[in-house]
Amino acid sequence: MKLRIGSRGSQLALWQANHIAGLLRGQGHEVEIEIIKTTGDRLQEVTFAQVGSKGMFTKEIEEALADGRVDLAVHSLKDLPTELPEPFALAATPKRVDPRDAFVSVRYGSLAALPHGARVGTSSQRRRAQLKALRPDIEAVEFRGNVDTRLRKLAEGQVDAILLAAAGLDRLEKAEWLRERMEPKDFCPAAGQGALGIETRKGDAATLAAVAFLDDEATRFAVTVERAALAELGGGCQVPIGIHCRVVPQPEGADGRAAYDEVFGVVAAPETGKAVRINHRAPRGASDPAALGRLAAKMLMEAGAGPLLAAQAAEAAR
Repeated sequence: MKLRIGSRGSQLALWQANHIAGLLRGQGHEVEIEIIKTTGDRLQEVTFAQVGSKGMFTKEIEEALADGRVDLAVHSLKDLPTELPEPFALAATPKRVDPRDAFVSVRYGSLAALPHGARVGTSSQRRRAQLKALRPDIEAVEFRGNVDTRLRKLAEGQVDAILLAAAGLDRLEKAEWLRERMEPKDFCPAAGQGALGIETRKGDAATLAAVAFLDDEATRFAVTVERAALAELGGGCQVPIGIHCRVVPQPEGADGRAAYDEVFGVVAAPETGKAVRINHRAPRGASDPAALGRLAAKMLMEAGAGPLLAAQAAEAAR
């Protein structure tokens, strides 16, 4: 079968598209990649908060998908809205890689090692908020651009460190200055971080069948939890919400004790660093993933996330 993949043109996006293309070719398919420039790619000098994040990295690719110019799209799942427009389906979630955020610096070995008043580059409100919560003395600097651009700015000394997704650095083999992988209990990742999302047209049975083998059950469960929680909280990829679900395996010699699912969540204010966190464990298989995600969202709201989200929404509306 001949398949056309729609992808952004960044180095990381093309790595991801070529990775999926290689897997599909291994199943005997003929695959082409079409590069599509998105709103987020065109507006590199504008902050995410100014653009408005909904669909900024997906809208033009979905238009090509709807028009039949491409058969599937490969996204970083954290960029994909929690609710897809009606013609589209999240057809597969390949096995996830490291979902954690990475502290990257030429000179300093960890976030804790940064000197008072250090400058840290990030374009993410979620990272900015958690950075403020952990190190209120640090100045967060708006940093846009692809991975290479951000690493170049770091090397030039524009900032003392940057925060990026570990998955992108690992995939591009650019982890030379990766000093610390931040644990979810301290620095909660974005919903879907480290995972890919394969998007197709709902009615395209042939493409749906062709990509079905890419779906990883454990990844699908975890990201469904995360995306359900994010949807319940009303968040997109630039709202300061972190949600992460992971399977904690049964320990060796556990005498039949079941593994469990662990969910971390945070809602934080970028300007003040005020944060609400939850950590919940559920026996594996005790609930469906969407219900577990909604429970995590409810726990965050009960812990006081509502006023923080309302304040952020009011700030964004200005």
